[in-house]
Amino acid sequence: MKQFPWITAMLFLTIQSQAQQKLPVITPYHSQNIRELYLDSTNHHTALKTILHEDTSAMYTQPDSSRRSWFHRKLFKEHLFEFREPDFNVFIDFLPDFQVGRSNQDKTLWLNTRGATVFGNIGDKFYFESSFYENQGVFPVYLDSFVTRRRVIPGQGQIKYNDVIGKAYDFSYVNALISYKPSKYLNFTLGYGNNSSYGDGYRSMILSDIGFSYPYIKITATLGQFQYTSMWAQFMDMSNQSFNQAYEDLGYNKKWGVFHFLDWNATKKLTIGVFDAVIWPDTDTAGHKRGFDWTYLNPVIFLRPAEYSAGSSDNAMIGMNIKYKLFPKLTAYGQLVLDEFKLKEFFGGEGWWGNKWSTQLGFRSFDLFRVKKLDLQGELNVSRPYTYSFRNGQGNYAHYNQPLAHPMGANFVEALGIASWSVKRWYLRGQFSYAQYGLDYNKYVSNGQDIFKSYVNRTGDYNIKMLQGLKTDFMYGQGTIAYVLNPKYNLRLEASVAGRQEKNSQYTHKELMFSFGLRSTFRQLYYDY
Repeated sequence: MKQFPWITAMLFLTIQSQAQQKLPVITPYHSQNIRELYLDSTNHHTALKTILHEDTSAMYTQPDSSRRSWFHRKLFKEHLFEFREPDFNVFIDFLPDFQVGRSNQDKTLWLNTRGATVFGNIGDKFYFESSFYENQGVFPVYLDSFVTRRRVIPGQGQIKYNDVIGKAYDFSYVNALISYKPSKYLNFTLGYGNNSSYGDGYRSMILSDIGFSYPYIKITATLGQFQYTSMWAQFMDMSNQSFNQAYEDLGYNKKWGVFHFLDWNATKKLTIGVFDAVIWPDTDTAGHKRGFDWTYLNPVIFLRPAEYSAGSSDNAMIGMNIKYKLFPKLTAYGQLVLDEFKLKEFFGGEGWWGNKWSTQLGFRSFDLFRVKKLDLQGELNVSRPYTYSFRNGQGNYAHYNQPLAHPMGANFVEALGIASWSVKRWYLRGQFSYAQYGLDYNKYVSNGQDIFKSYVNRTGDYNIKMLQGLKTDFMYGQGTIAYVLNPKYNLRLEASVAGRQEKNSQYTHKELMFSFGLRSTFRQLYYDY
Protein backbone atom coordinates (compact mmCIF):
# COMPACT_ATOMS: atom_id res chain seq x y z
CA MET A 1 0.00 0.00 0.00
CA LYS A 2 2.95 2.30 0.63
CA GLN A 3 3.84 2.00 -3.08
CA PHE A 4 0.29 2.91 -4.18
CA PRO A 5 0.93 6.69 -4.51
CA TRP A 6 3.92 5.99 -6.73
CA ILE A 7 1.89 3.60 -8.91
CA THR A 8 -0.92 6.13 -9.14
CA ALA A 9 1.52 8.86 -10.15
CA MET A 10 3.07 6.69 -12.84
CA LEU A 11 -0.36 5.78 -14.25
CA PHE A 12 -1.35 9.45 -14.27
CA LEU A 13 1.80 10.48 -16.15
CA THR A 14 1.30 7.65 -18.65
CA ILE A 15 -2.30 8.70 -19.32
CA GLN A 16 -1.23 12.33 -19.68
CA SER A 17 1.55 11.35 -22.10
CA GLN A 18 -0.87 9.35 -24.23
CA ALA A 19 -3.38 12.21 -24.20
CA GLN A 20 -0.70 14.60 -25.43
CA GLN A 21 0.36 12.37 -28.29
CA LYS A 22 -0.58 14.08 -31.51
CA LEU A 23 -1.18 12.72 -34.97
CA PRO A 24 1.62 13.48 -37.47
CA VAL A 25 0.78 16.35 -39.82
CA ILE A 26 0.29 15.59 -43.52
CA THR A 27 1.08 18.53 -45.83
CA PRO A 28 1.97 19.02 -49.51
CA TYR A 29 5.44 19.91 -50.70
CA HIS A 30 5.58 23.53 -51.85
CA SER A 31 8.06 25.25 -54.14
CA GLN A 32 10.10 26.34 -51.12
CA ASN A 33 10.61 22.86 -49.67
CA ILE A 34 10.36 20.50 -52.65
CA ARG A 35 14.11 21.07 -53.07
CA GLU A 36 14.47 18.44 -50.34
CA LEU A 37 13.36 15.75 -52.79
CA TYR A 38 15.98 16.77 -55.36
CA LEU A 39 18.75 16.81 -52.76
CA ASP A 40 17.83 13.45 -51.26
CA SER A 41 20.03 10.52 -52.27
CA THR A 42 16.88 8.55 -53.10
CA ASN A 43 15.37 9.14 -56.53
CA HIS A 44 11.85 10.48 -55.96
CA HIS A 45 8.90 10.89 -58.33
CA THR A 46 8.89 14.69 -58.62
CA ALA A 47 7.16 15.21 -61.98
CA LEU A 48 3.52 14.95 -60.93
CA LYS A 49 2.34 17.03 -58.00
CA THR A 50 0.65 17.57 -55.49
CA ILE A 51 3.06 15.45 -53.40
CA LEU A 52 1.84 14.84 -49.85
CA HIS A 53 4.21 13.87 -47.06
CA GLU A 54 4.42 13.60 -43.30
CA ASP A 55 5.86 16.93 -42.20
CA THR A 56 8.60 16.15 -39.71
CA SER A 57 10.02 19.68 -39.64
CA ALA A 58 10.39 21.55 -36.39
CA MET A 59 7.29 23.59 -37.25
CA TYR A 60 5.08 20.62 -36.36
CA THR A 61 7.24 18.40 -34.15
CA GLN A 62 8.72 20.79 -31.58
CA PRO A 63 6.27 22.46 -29.21
CA ASP A 64 6.63 26.17 -28.52
CA SER A 65 8.09 26.41 -25.02
CA SER A 66 8.25 30.21 -25.02
CA ARG A 67 5.80 32.33 -23.07
CA ARG A 68 5.04 34.68 -25.91
CA SER A 69 1.63 36.29 -26.23
CA TRP A 70 -1.15 34.77 -28.29
CA PHE A 71 -0.78 37.55 -30.87
CA HIS A 72 2.97 36.97 -31.24
CA ARG A 73 2.55 33.21 -31.65
CA LYS A 74 -0.18 33.56 -34.29
CA LEU A 75 1.70 36.19 -36.25
CA PHE A 76 5.10 34.51 -36.30
CA LYS A 77 4.85 30.81 -35.40
CA GLU A 78 1.41 29.24 -35.54
CA HIS A 79 -1.65 28.85 -37.72
CA LEU A 80 -4.54 31.09 -36.77
CA PHE A 81 -6.43 28.06 -35.44
CA GLU A 82 -4.76 24.73 -34.73
CA PHE A 83 -6.58 21.59 -33.65
CA ARG A 84 -4.05 18.83 -32.93
CA GLU A 85 -5.63 15.61 -31.72
CA PRO A 86 -4.60 11.94 -31.65
CA ASP A 87 -7.02 11.18 -34.50
CA PHE A 88 -7.01 14.32 -36.64
CA ASN A 89 -5.35 17.64 -37.40
CA VAL A 90 -7.18 20.75 -38.60
CA PHE A 91 -5.59 24.10 -39.40
CA ILE A 92 -7.34 27.35 -40.35
CA ASP A 93 -5.66 30.51 -41.64
CA PHE A 94 -6.61 33.96 -42.86
CA LEU A 95 -4.78 34.64 -46.13
CA PRO A 96 -4.20 38.32 -46.92
CA ASP A 97 -2.61 39.64 -50.08
CA PHE A 98 -2.48 43.42 -49.76
CA GLN A 99 -0.28 45.21 -52.28
CA VAL A 100 0.22 48.75 -53.49
CA GLY A 101 2.49 49.84 -56.30
CA ARG A 102 3.11 52.06 -59.27
CA SER A 103 3.56 51.63 -63.01
CA ASN A 104 5.55 53.99 -65.22
CA GLN A 105 2.42 54.18 -67.37
CA ASP A 106 1.10 56.76 -64.87
CA LYS A 107 -0.97 54.21 -63.05
CA THR A 108 -1.31 53.33 -59.37
CA LEU A 109 -1.51 49.59 -58.80
CA TRP A 110 -3.12 47.84 -55.86
CA LEU A 111 -4.54 44.51 -54.80
CA ASN A 112 -6.90 43.74 -51.96
CA THR A 113 -7.25 39.98 -51.42
CA ARG A 114 -8.93 38.41 -48.42
CA GLY A 115 -8.59 34.68 -48.35
CA ALA A 116 -9.14 31.83 -45.97
CA THR A 117 -8.04 28.22 -45.94
CA VAL A 118 -8.77 25.11 -43.94
CA PHE A 119 -6.73 21.92 -44.29
CA GLY A 120 -5.85 18.87 -42.30
CA ASN A 121 -5.68 15.12 -42.10
CA ILE A 122 -7.82 12.44 -40.49
CA GLY A 123 -5.54 9.60 -39.54
CA ASP A 124 -2.64 9.09 -41.91
CA LYS A 125 -4.75 8.14 -44.93
CA PHE A 126 -7.15 11.06 -45.44
CA TYR A 127 -6.09 14.62 -46.33
CA PHE A 128 -8.29 17.59 -47.23
CA GLU A 129 -7.89 21.27 -48.01
CA SER A 130 -10.10 24.12 -49.17
CA SER A 131 -9.44 27.80 -49.82
CA PHE A 132 -11.40 30.85 -50.87
CA TYR A 133 -10.21 34.21 -52.23
CA GLU A 134 -12.15 37.44 -52.68
CA ASN A 135 -10.21 40.04 -54.69
CA GLN A 136 -10.32 43.57 -56.02
CA GLY A 137 -7.41 45.17 -57.78
CA VAL A 138 -5.92 47.47 -60.39
CA PHE A 139 -3.30 45.79 -62.59
CA PRO A 140 -0.53 46.95 -64.96
CA VAL A 141 -1.38 48.06 -68.48
CA TYR A 142 -0.11 44.87 -70.12
CA LEU A 143 -2.36 42.76 -67.90
CA ASP A 144 -5.28 45.04 -68.75
CA SER A 145 -4.65 44.16 -72.38
CA PHE A 146 -4.65 40.46 -71.54
CA VAL A 147 -7.89 40.74 -69.56
CA THR A 148 -9.54 42.65 -72.41
CA ARG A 149 -8.69 39.84 -74.84
CA ARG A 150 -9.34 36.85 -72.58
CA ARG A 151 -11.84 38.18 -70.02
CA VAL A 152 -10.01 36.45 -67.18
CA ILE A 153 -7.37 37.30 -64.60
CA PRO A 154 -4.44 34.91 -65.21
CA GLY A 155 -5.07 31.79 -63.17
CA GLN A 156 -7.90 33.35 -61.16
CA GLY A 157 -11.00 33.26 -63.32
CA GLN A 158 -13.47 35.67 -64.82
CA ILE A 159 -13.67 39.33 -63.89
CA LYS A 160 -16.30 41.94 -63.39
CA TYR A 161 -15.65 45.66 -63.23
CA ASN A 162 -16.25 47.56 -60.01
CA ASP A 163 -17.19 51.12 -60.97
CA VAL A 164 -17.47 52.11 -57.32
CA ILE A 165 -13.73 51.78 -56.75
CA GLY A 166 -12.45 53.18 -60.01
CA LYS A 167 -12.73 50.55 -62.75
CA ALA A 168 -10.94 47.97 -60.65
CA TYR A 169 -11.32 44.29 -61.35
CA ASP A 170 -13.47 42.30 -58.99
CA PHE A 171 -13.04 38.52 -58.94
CA SER A 172 -13.19 35.53 -56.62
CA TYR A 173 -12.47 31.82 -56.73
CA VAL A 174 -12.24 28.70 -54.63
CA ASN A 175 -10.06 25.57 -54.58
CA ALA A 176 -10.64 22.26 -52.82
CA LEU A 177 -9.00 18.85 -52.61
CA ILE A 178 -9.70 15.51 -50.92
CA SER A 179 -7.04 12.81 -50.93
CA TYR A 180 -7.46 9.25 -49.68
CA LYS A 181 -4.58 6.78 -49.45
CA PRO A 182 -5.89 3.32 -48.51
CA SER A 183 -2.40 1.83 -48.79
CA LYS A 184 1.13 2.88 -49.66
CA TYR A 185 0.50 1.71 -53.22
CA LEU A 186 -2.68 3.63 -54.05
CA ASN A 187 -4.03 7.18 -53.80
CA PHE A 188 -7.39 8.65 -54.82
CA THR A 189 -7.76 12.42 -55.25
CA LEU A 190 -10.90 14.42 -55.92
CA GLY A 191 -10.29 18.09 -56.50
CA TYR A 192 -11.39 21.43 -57.84
CA GLY A 193 -8.32 23.46 -58.68
CA ASN A 194 -5.33 23.21 -60.98
CA ASN A 195 -2.68 20.55 -60.77
CA SER A 196 0.85 21.75 -60.19
CA SER A 197 2.90 21.75 -63.37
CA TYR A 198 3.79 18.29 -64.65
CA GLY A 199 7.54 17.98 -64.91
CA ASP A 200 10.56 19.43 -63.17
CA GLY A 201 10.68 22.80 -64.90
CA TYR A 202 9.35 26.24 -64.13
CA ARG A 203 7.18 25.90 -67.22
CA SER A 204 5.52 22.73 -68.41
CA MET A 205 4.94 21.77 -72.03
CA ILE A 206 2.62 18.97 -70.88
CA LEU A 207 0.27 20.22 -68.15
CA SER A 208 0.78 23.51 -66.33
CA ASP A 209 -0.67 25.27 -63.27
CA ILE A 210 -1.01 28.66 -64.94
CA GLY A 211 -4.76 28.38 -65.51
CA PHE A 212 -8.02 28.54 -63.62
CA SER A 213 -9.51 25.83 -61.42
CA TYR A 214 -11.28 22.80 -62.86
CA PRO A 215 -12.87 19.64 -61.40
CA TYR A 216 -10.83 16.46 -61.67
CA ILE A 217 -10.47 12.90 -60.39
CA LYS A 218 -7.01 11.42 -60.09
CA ILE A 219 -5.88 7.89 -59.27
CA THR A 220 -2.20 7.22 -58.57
CA ALA A 221 -0.62 3.80 -58.15
CA THR A 222 2.97 3.39 -56.95
CA LEU A 223 4.74 0.07 -57.15
CA GLY A 224 8.47 -0.08 -56.62
CA GLN A 225 10.18 2.16 -59.15
CA PHE A 226 6.97 2.85 -61.08
CA GLN A 227 4.27 5.45 -60.56
CA TYR A 228 1.18 5.43 -62.76
CA THR A 229 -1.48 8.15 -62.71
CA SER A 230 -4.79 8.47 -64.51
CA MET A 231 -6.72 11.74 -64.37
CA TRP A 232 -10.10 12.78 -65.75
CA ALA A 233 -11.05 16.46 -65.83
CA GLN A 234 -13.74 18.80 -67.12
CA PHE A 235 -12.72 22.06 -68.80
CA MET A 236 -14.58 25.10 -70.15
CA ASP A 237 -14.50 26.77 -73.55
CA MET A 238 -15.25 30.50 -73.33
CA SER A 239 -14.26 31.36 -76.89
CA ASN A 240 -17.72 31.66 -78.47
CA GLN A 241 -19.89 32.82 -75.57
CA SER A 242 -20.30 36.11 -73.79
CA PHE A 243 -20.89 36.27 -70.04
CA ASN A 244 -24.61 36.95 -70.56
CA GLN A 245 -24.95 34.03 -72.95
CA ALA A 246 -23.21 31.72 -70.51
CA TYR A 247 -25.46 32.92 -67.69
CA GLU A 248 -28.63 32.39 -69.70
CA ASP A 249 -27.46 29.00 -71.01
CA LEU A 250 -26.37 27.82 -67.54
CA GLY A 251 -22.65 27.93 -68.13
CA TYR A 252 -19.98 27.96 -70.78
CA ASN A 253 -19.46 25.16 -73.24
CA LYS A 254 -17.86 22.14 -71.58
CA LYS A 255 -15.12 19.83 -72.77
CA TRP A 256 -13.39 16.87 -71.21
CA GLY A 257 -9.86 15.61 -70.81
CA VAL A 258 -8.18 12.36 -69.86
CA PHE A 259 -4.48 12.11 -68.96
CA HIS A 260 -2.19 9.18 -68.25
CA PHE A 261 1.27 9.55 -66.71
CA LEU A 262 3.78 6.73 -66.25
CA ASP A 263 6.91 7.61 -64.26
CA TRP A 264 9.81 5.17 -63.94
CA ASN A 265 12.81 5.64 -61.68
CA ALA A 266 15.10 3.67 -63.98
CA THR A 267 18.19 4.18 -61.81
CA LYS A 268 19.17 6.16 -58.75
CA LYS A 269 19.84 9.12 -61.07
CA LEU A 270 17.52 8.67 -64.07
CA THR A 271 13.74 9.05 -64.23
CA ILE A 272 11.82 8.51 -67.47
CA GLY A 273 8.17 9.46 -67.80
CA VAL A 274 5.68 9.10 -70.64
CA PHE A 275 2.21 10.58 -70.97
CA ASP A 276 -0.81 10.81 -73.19
CA ALA A 277 -3.77 13.17 -73.22
CA VAL A 278 -7.04 13.43 -75.11
CA ILE A 279 -9.37 16.44 -75.17
CA TRP A 280 -12.90 15.95 -76.50
CA PRO A 281 -15.94 18.26 -76.80
CA ASP A 282 -19.09 17.94 -74.75
CA THR A 283 -21.16 18.08 -77.94
CA ASP A 284 -20.55 16.55 -81.36
CA THR A 285 -20.35 18.46 -84.66
CA ALA A 286 -24.12 18.20 -85.07
CA GLY A 287 -24.68 19.86 -81.70
CA HIS A 288 -25.86 16.69 -79.97
CA LYS A 289 -24.95 16.16 -76.34
CA ARG A 290 -21.99 13.80 -76.03
CA GLY A 291 -20.96 14.29 -72.42
CA PHE A 292 -18.38 12.13 -70.75
CA ASP A 293 -17.14 9.41 -73.08
CA TRP A 294 -17.07 6.26 -70.95
CA THR A 295 -14.63 4.57 -73.30
CA TYR A 296 -12.00 6.94 -71.89
CA LEU A 297 -12.20 5.18 -68.54
CA ASN A 298 -9.73 2.69 -70.00
CA PRO A 299 -6.56 3.27 -67.95
CA VAL A 300 -4.12 1.84 -70.51
CA ILE A 301 -1.66 4.51 -71.62
CA PHE A 302 -1.29 5.26 -75.36
CA LEU A 303 -4.32 3.12 -76.25
CA ARG A 304 -6.70 5.94 -77.18
CA PRO A 305 -4.16 8.22 -78.95
CA ALA A 306 -3.00 5.25 -81.03
CA GLU A 307 -6.58 4.42 -81.91
CA TYR A 308 -7.25 7.99 -83.05
CA SER A 309 -3.94 8.57 -84.84
CA ALA A 310 -5.68 8.24 -88.20
CA GLY A 311 -7.86 11.27 -87.38
CA SER A 312 -10.94 11.84 -85.22
CA SER A 313 -13.09 14.48 -83.56
CA ASP A 314 -10.81 14.42 -80.52
CA ASN A 315 -7.46 16.05 -79.88
CA ALA A 316 -4.81 13.52 -78.79
CA MET A 317 -1.22 14.11 -77.67
CA ILE A 318 1.65 12.00 -76.43
CA GLY A 319 5.02 12.86 -74.94
CA MET A 320 7.73 12.16 -72.42
CA ASN A 321 9.47 13.69 -69.42
CA ILE A 322 13.08 13.00 -68.38
CA LYS A 323 15.06 13.85 -65.25
CA TYR A 324 18.71 13.00 -64.61
CA LYS A 325 20.79 13.85 -61.54
CA LEU A 326 24.17 14.84 -62.99
CA PHE A 327 25.65 15.56 -59.57
CA PRO A 328 24.23 15.45 -56.03
CA LYS A 329 23.15 19.10 -56.33
CA LEU A 330 22.63 19.41 -60.08
CA THR A 331 19.66 17.93 -61.95
CA ALA A 332 18.92 18.16 -65.67
CA TYR A 333 15.44 17.69 -67.09
CA GLY A 334 13.55 17.79 -70.35
CA GLN A 335 10.20 17.24 -72.06
CA LEU A 336 8.90 16.37 -75.52
CA VAL A 337 5.29 16.67 -76.72
CA LEU A 338 3.93 15.40 -80.02
CA ASP A 339 0.56 16.88 -80.92
CA GLU A 340 0.48 15.16 -84.27
CA PHE A 341 3.08 12.89 -85.82
CA LYS A 342 3.65 11.32 -89.23
CA LEU A 343 7.11 9.87 -89.67
CA LYS A 344 7.27 10.59 -93.39
CA GLU A 345 6.26 14.22 -92.97
CA PHE A 346 8.39 14.74 -89.86
CA PHE A 347 11.60 13.86 -91.69
CA GLY A 348 10.42 15.07 -95.10
CA GLY A 349 11.92 18.53 -94.61
CA GLU A 350 9.01 20.33 -96.28
CA GLY A 351 7.66 22.00 -93.14
CA TRP A 352 4.33 20.20 -92.98
CA TRP A 353 1.88 22.12 -90.79
CA GLY A 354 1.00 18.99 -88.80
CA ASN A 355 4.55 18.64 -87.46
CA LYS A 356 3.30 19.99 -84.14
CA TRP A 357 5.66 19.48 -81.25
CA SER A 358 7.04 21.18 -78.16
CA THR A 359 10.21 20.55 -76.22
CA GLN A 360 11.93 21.67 -73.04
CA LEU A 361 15.48 21.44 -71.72
CA GLY A 362 16.62 22.74 -68.35
CA PHE A 363 18.57 22.31 -65.13
CA ARG A 364 18.17 22.91 -61.41
CA SER A 365 21.24 23.64 -59.27
CA PHE A 366 21.21 23.80 -55.47
CA ASP A 367 23.58 25.41 -52.96
CA LEU A 368 25.45 27.17 -55.75
CA PHE A 369 29.09 28.07 -54.97
CA ARG A 370 28.60 26.12 -51.72
CA VAL A 371 26.27 28.84 -50.45
CA LYS A 372 23.42 27.16 -48.57
CA LYS A 373 20.01 27.58 -50.22
CA LEU A 374 21.38 29.59 -53.14
CA ASP A 375 19.61 27.92 -56.06
CA LEU A 376 19.70 28.48 -59.81
CA GLN A 377 17.40 27.23 -62.54
CA GLY A 378 17.78 27.62 -66.30
CA GLU A 379 15.35 26.56 -68.99
CA LEU A 380 14.75 26.57 -72.75
CA ASN A 381 11.23 26.05 -74.14
CA VAL A 382 10.33 25.66 -77.83
CA SER A 383 6.96 25.08 -79.50
CA ARG A 384 6.15 24.69 -83.20
CA PRO A 385 3.30 26.64 -84.84
CA TYR A 386 -0.23 25.25 -84.32
CA THR A 387 0.78 22.95 -81.45
CA TYR A 388 -2.07 22.56 -78.90
CA SER A 389 -4.57 24.17 -81.30
CA PHE A 390 -7.59 22.47 -82.88
CA ARG A 391 -10.19 23.21 -85.47
CA ASN A 392 -12.43 24.73 -82.77
CA GLY A 393 -12.25 25.93 -79.18
CA GLN A 394 -13.93 22.82 -77.82
CA GLY A 395 -10.98 20.67 -78.80
CA ASN A 396 -7.96 22.87 -78.21
CA TYR A 397 -5.58 22.23 -75.31
CA ALA A 398 -6.94 25.05 -73.18
CA HIS A 399 -9.29 25.86 -70.33
CA TYR A 400 -11.06 29.07 -69.39
CA ASN A 401 -9.31 31.10 -72.09
CA GLN A 402 -5.81 30.07 -70.99
CA PRO A 403 -3.54 27.31 -72.32
CA LEU A 404 -3.20 24.10 -70.34
CA ALA A 405 0.52 24.00 -71.11
CA HIS A 406 2.82 26.97 -71.78
CA PRO A 407 1.24 30.46 -71.31
CA MET A 408 2.65 31.72 -74.63
CA GLY A 409 0.66 29.17 -76.59
CA ALA A 410 2.79 27.98 -79.53
CA ASN A 411 5.17 29.24 -82.25
CA PHE A 412 7.73 30.55 -79.74
CA VAL A 413 11.21 30.10 -78.33
CA GLU A 414 11.79 31.05 -74.69
CA ALA A 415 14.87 31.07 -72.47
CA LEU A 416 14.64 31.88 -68.77
CA GLY A 417 16.73 31.87 -65.63
CA ILE A 418 15.70 32.01 -61.97
CA ALA A 419 17.96 32.52 -58.96
CA SER A 420 16.75 32.36 -55.36
CA TRP A 421 18.38 32.55 -51.95
CA SER A 422 16.93 31.92 -48.50
CA VAL A 423 18.72 33.18 -45.38
CA LYS A 424 16.84 32.48 -42.16
CA ARG A 425 13.55 34.28 -42.80
CA TRP A 426 14.81 36.40 -45.68
CA TYR A 427 14.01 35.34 -49.22
CA LEU A 428 15.46 36.84 -52.42
CA ARG A 429 14.50 35.89 -55.96
CA GLY A 430 15.50 37.15 -59.39
CA GLN A 431 14.09 36.10 -62.74
CA PHE A 432 14.83 37.01 -66.35
CA SER A 433 13.25 35.59 -69.49
CA TYR A 434 13.68 36.30 -73.18
CA ALA A 435 11.40 34.97 -75.89
CA GLN A 436 10.56 35.33 -79.56
CA TYR A 437 7.21 34.45 -81.08
CA GLY A 438 5.28 35.00 -84.28
CA LEU A 439 1.99 36.87 -83.88
CA ASP A 440 -0.86 37.09 -86.36
CA TYR A 441 -1.10 40.01 -88.76
CA ASN A 442 -4.90 39.92 -88.67
CA LYS A 443 -7.77 38.01 -87.08
CA TYR A 444 -8.57 35.96 -90.17
CA VAL A 445 -5.34 33.97 -90.68
CA SER A 446 -3.52 32.05 -87.96
CA ASN A 447 0.27 31.92 -87.90
CA GLY A 448 0.14 29.30 -85.17
CA GLN A 449 0.84 31.23 -81.95
CA ASP A 450 -2.74 31.77 -80.78
CA ILE A 451 -4.02 28.30 -79.89
CA PHE A 452 -7.57 29.67 -79.60
CA LYS A 453 -7.68 30.22 -83.37
CA SER A 454 -8.66 27.33 -85.59
CA TYR A 455 -5.81 25.64 -87.43
CA VAL A 456 -8.19 25.41 -90.38
CA ASN A 457 -7.31 29.08 -91.03
CA ARG A 458 -3.59 28.35 -91.27
CA THR A 459 -1.22 29.96 -93.74
CA GLY A 460 -0.77 26.74 -95.72
CA ASP A 461 -0.04 23.03 -95.52
CA TYR A 462 3.71 23.20 -96.13
CA ASN A 463 6.64 25.55 -95.62
CA ILE A 464 5.52 26.25 -92.06
CA LYS A 465 8.45 27.84 -90.22
CA MET A 466 9.27 28.60 -86.62
CA LEU A 467 8.38 32.17 -85.56
CA GLN A 468 6.44 32.80 -88.76
CA GLY A 469 4.17 35.84 -88.70
CA LEU A 470 4.85 39.14 -86.95
CA LYS A 471 8.17 38.33 -85.27
CA THR A 472 8.11 39.74 -81.75
CA ASP A 473 10.84 40.04 -79.11
CA PHE A 474 9.80 39.67 -75.49
CA MET A 475 11.74 40.37 -72.30
CA TYR A 476 10.66 40.12 -68.69
CA GLY A 477 12.66 40.63 -65.52
CA GLN A 478 11.68 40.66 -61.87
CA GLY A 479 13.48 41.04 -58.56
CA THR A 480 11.83 40.22 -55.23
CA ILE A 481 12.90 40.52 -51.61
CA ALA A 482 10.73 39.22 -48.79
CA TYR A 483 10.83 38.72 -45.06
CA VAL A 484 8.80 35.71 -43.95
CA LEU A 485 6.80 36.52 -40.84
CA ASN A 486 5.13 33.13 -40.51
CA PRO A 487 6.48 30.16 -42.49
CA LYS A 488 3.43 27.98 -41.82
CA TYR A 489 1.31 29.85 -44.35
CA ASN A 490 4.06 31.94 -45.93
CA LEU A 491 2.96 35.26 -44.46
CA ARG A 492 5.55 37.77 -45.58
CA LEU A 493 6.41 41.38 -46.24
CA GLU A 494 7.44 41.60 -49.87
CA ALA A 495 8.84 44.23 -52.22
CA SER A 496 9.15 43.62 -55.94
CA VAL A 497 10.22 45.44 -59.08
CA ALA A 498 9.43 44.07 -62.56
CA GLY A 499 9.99 45.19 -66.12
CA ARG A 500 8.38 43.97 -69.32
CA GLN A 501 9.02 44.75 -73.00
CA GLU A 502 7.28 43.49 -76.13
CA LYS A 503 8.70 44.77 -79.41
CA ASN A 504 8.10 44.16 -83.11
CA SER A 505 7.96 46.14 -86.36
CA GLN A 506 4.50 47.54 -85.54
CA TYR A 507 4.78 48.57 -81.89
CA THR A 508 6.93 48.65 -78.76
CA HIS A 509 5.33 48.18 -75.35
CA LYS A 510 7.41 48.85 -72.25
CA GLU A 511 6.30 48.87 -68.64
CA LEU A 512 8.15 49.13 -65.34
CA MET A 513 6.34 48.25 -62.11
CA PHE A 514 7.06 48.42 -58.40
CA SER A 515 4.98 46.96 -55.59
CA PHE A 516 5.08 46.41 -51.84
CA GLY A 517 2.72 44.50 -49.63
CA LEU A 518 1.73 41.96 -47.02
CA ARG A 519 1.30 38.62 -48.76
CA SER A 520 0.59 35.00 -47.84
CA THR A 521 -0.10 31.46 -49.17
CA PHE A 522 2.03 29.17 -51.33
CA ARG A 523 -0.09 29.62 -54.48
CA GLN A 524 1.79 30.27 -57.70
CA LEU A 525 0.50 33.11 -59.89
CA TYR A 526 2.07 33.81 -63.28
CA TYR A 527 2.22 37.29 -64.82
CA ASP A 528 5.52 36.82 -66.67
CA TYR A 529 4.35 36.57 -70.26
